[in-house]
This record gives sequence, structure tokens and C-alpha cells, in this order.
Amino acid sequence: MHHQEANNNQLYKFLVVAGIIIVAFNLRPAITSVGPLMSTIRDDVGLSNWSVGLLTSLPLIAFAFMSPIAARLGNRFTNEKVILWGLIFLLAGIAVRSVSLIGLIFLGTLLVGVGISVCNVLLPGVVKDKFPLKVGLMTSVYSTAMGIFAATASGVSVPLANGIGLGWKVALSVWATPAVLGIIIWIYLSNNSRHATPETDFITGTDTNVWKSALAWQIAAYMGLQSFLFYVTISWLPEILHSHGMSMETAGWLLSYTQFVGLPASFLVPVLAAKFASQRLIVLVMGICSMVGFTGLLLGTNNILIIISITLIGLALSGTFALALAFLGMRARDAKQAASLSGMAQALGYILAAIGPIFIGYLFDLTHAWTIPIISLMIVALLVTVFGFGAGRDKYV
Repeated sequence: MHHQEANNNQLYKFLVVAGIIIVAFNLRPAITSVGPLMSTIRDDVGLSNWSVGLLTSLPLIAFAFMSPIAARLGNRFTNEKVILWGLIFLLAGIAVRSVSLIGLIFLGTLLVGVGISVCNVLLPGVVKDKFPLKVGLMTSVYSTAMGIFAATASGVSVPLANGIGLGWKVALSVWATPAVLGIIIWIYLSNNSRHATPETDFITGTDTNVWKSALAWQIAAYMGLQSFLFYVTISWLPEILHSHGMSMETAGWLLSYTQFVGLPASFLVPVLAAKFASQRLIVLVMGICSMVGFTGLLLGTNNILIIISITLIGLALSGTFALALAFLGMRARDAKQAASLSGMAQALGYILAAIGPIFIGYLFDLTHAWTIPIISLMIVALLVTVFGFGAGRDKYV
């Protein structure tokens, strides 16, 4: 009998890890696959430019709105069940979105945003719950999985739609596959939920209101300003490179490169973070990479300087994001607190993320040059470092 139970436990552990990785696969492609296909969708359905822009902002708005709600739902129904619902919403959204009716495209995009935001918020809680001693390593695994799929989706969409001639609907529907896989695994997990450390349920002192914690605000600001930089880079880097005289195609590939080059950082940073009591040194190194990178973009005299700059930016963005995710687990005492902190930090983060590309675009419209927008990014990179110094202290929320 013991043997059977041990086998079941191993299967469960394996499926939890697989489940976490597959959820991570689902967290970006449904969004990052849209960007490169914007013009195709626009022409096919007859949308104006700003309303196509909404296709990228809508999920971010859903993220900001849903994040605090998701944490509450997770507390009420278990994280596993709510993640399962999140995946079902995501799948429904992908299906609805692939119909050429304007209303359905927007509705589908909104559902995609709701589904992703639920999974986004609850994953740090699940990691804290199932692997309380391996938060750093598990964060590395899932932030890297996210990065690989996000970067791939950016690169693969256009070839799928135009190269193989599948059209934009099929190209976007491809991303239903990881959602279906996820649903199957999480049905099992939500029916067989177990805690790694059952004794944590008796600790009642964790009902701290994260909105009143200074440390929580520092983590939220760190995450939010980091997301601001990330989404501005995703939106405007190709244009900035184009203004330095590169073709749009090269600029698009370099955007993919910026995401791929950061993968080692997204893996190493949380593992390193777990080895130190205070993460301030990591925060500082990432901050320097970020500032030097954006300064290089500003000067942008030759291609070698530009490649070095975007390599540093890619490393800094991925490393900082992974560290922000790790903070959500490391600065919380238990899974419940990790989920609340995650809900708060991501709500604030995605409001800033949604503002970022619009604000920087507005600065460009005002000044007709990239100088002031890039200087603003340098200031934000400095602020990220300042808040990181607060978030990197060895304390609990």
C-alpha cells in the first residue's frame, strides 16, 4: 500500500511541475502572437489603427482589473480550481477571437486577458504552496518557460499566417493547443489537491493587509515600472531601431533577439536570489545593465553599439521580471499571502504597463524625436533600481 501511495505522490509531484510549466506556456503567446499580425487583422476586418492597438491593451486592462479578484477567488475555491477556470476562459477566448466579427474579436481578446490574468496571479501562490523550499528554482523554471514561448510566438505568427498561408485566424488558434493540455492536467490537479506542508494552515497570523505594507508597495512599484519598460520595449523598440536606419524586418528580428537573449537571466536570477538573504546586489547589476542599455540606444551611432545596448536591455528586462516574480514568493510567509501580494503587485504593474506604450508614443508625437522618450526610459530604469533596493531587503511583507 505504501508503495502505491509513494507512486501516486511521485505522479502528483511530476504533474504539478508539468502543470506549472504548461500554465507558463499559456501566459504570453495569446498576446505576443497578435502584435506581428496587427496589420493583417486590421485589413481583413477593417479596423482603424487605434482600435487595433486596443487588441494589445485590452488584455493588460483585464490583467489590472482581474488581478486582485483572482487572489480572492483562489482563497475561496483553491488555486487549482481557479487556474483550471482561467485556462478554460483562455481557450474560450482563443476560439471566439478567431471569428472575423469585430465584436467577437474584442470579446475573445478580453476573455483571453481574464484567463491569463487569473493564472498569472495564482502561479506564485501555487509555487509557494507546493515547493515552499524551492521558490527560487521553480520561479526560474516557469519564468523561462514563459520567455521561450513569448519570444517564439512573436517570431512564429507571421510565418504561420503568411508563409504557410494558414491565415491569421489559424495562426492565432494554434495557441489553443497548450491551453487544452493545461486543462487536462489541471482537472487532475484540482481533484487531487495536496499541500506540501499541511501544517501551514494553522498559522493564523498571515492576514496582513498587503495594501498597508510599505514593502509590498516597493515590490509592486518594482514590478510595475519593470512592466512599463518591458511593454514599451515590445511596442516601440522596432520603431526606435528603424529611426537609427535599420529595416523594419531586421528591427522585428532584433525584438525577438532581445527576448531570447534574456532567457539565461530569467533562469539564473531567481536561483541566485534564493542563495542570498538580500537581493540588492542583483537589483544593482540589473539596474546598471538597464541604464547602460538605454543610454546606448540614445547614442545609437553604429550597429555594434546598438547590438550591445539591446543585449543589455534584454538581459535586464528578463532578469528584473524574474526577480519581481521571485519576490512575490520570497517576501510572503505562505501561499495565501503570496497570492494576495501577487494580486496587488500585478494590478498596479499592469496599470503602469498599459500606460507605458501610450505615454512614450505621446512623448514621441510631441517632440518628433526619440531623445526625450528614451531619456524617460532611463529615468524609469533608475526608479526600478531604487524600488528594487527596498524590495530586496531580507524581510516579510
